[in-house]
Amino acid sequence: MDYFNAFWVGGLVCVLAQILMEKTKMLPGRIMVLLVVLGTVISFLGWYEPFVEFAGAGASVPLLGFGNILMKGVKEGVQDAGFIGLFQGGFKAGAVGSSAALIFGLLAAFIFKPKMKK
Repeated sequence: MDYFNAFWVGGLVCVLAQILMEKTKMLPGRIMVLLVVLGTVISFLGWYEPFVEFAGAGASVPLLGFGNILMKGVKEGVQDAGFIGLFQGGFKAGAVGSSAALIFGLLAAFIFKPKMKK
């Protein structure tokens, strides 16, 4: 049942993003930011942990999960360093995912040859 819940919740997030892309004039970058902010708000309200327990990877992998990670980092940063933790916490928490995306993107750029559409 865990796999099923992860599948349909992750799929629902993707479907909602696709609907926003097709039915509104929002650009994909703005939709991605909207999902990260939504994950941050859900985490701030304390609803994200029960959501992850129910949906597993369907909730923690998409952009909603990145917002949750940033919010957790900011909470820990404020507890450890006070006001300056507002700025440090998000960077520390999101550093691994951002670094991995940059490194794998660079490797893909070296391995594959881009082709222009005609």
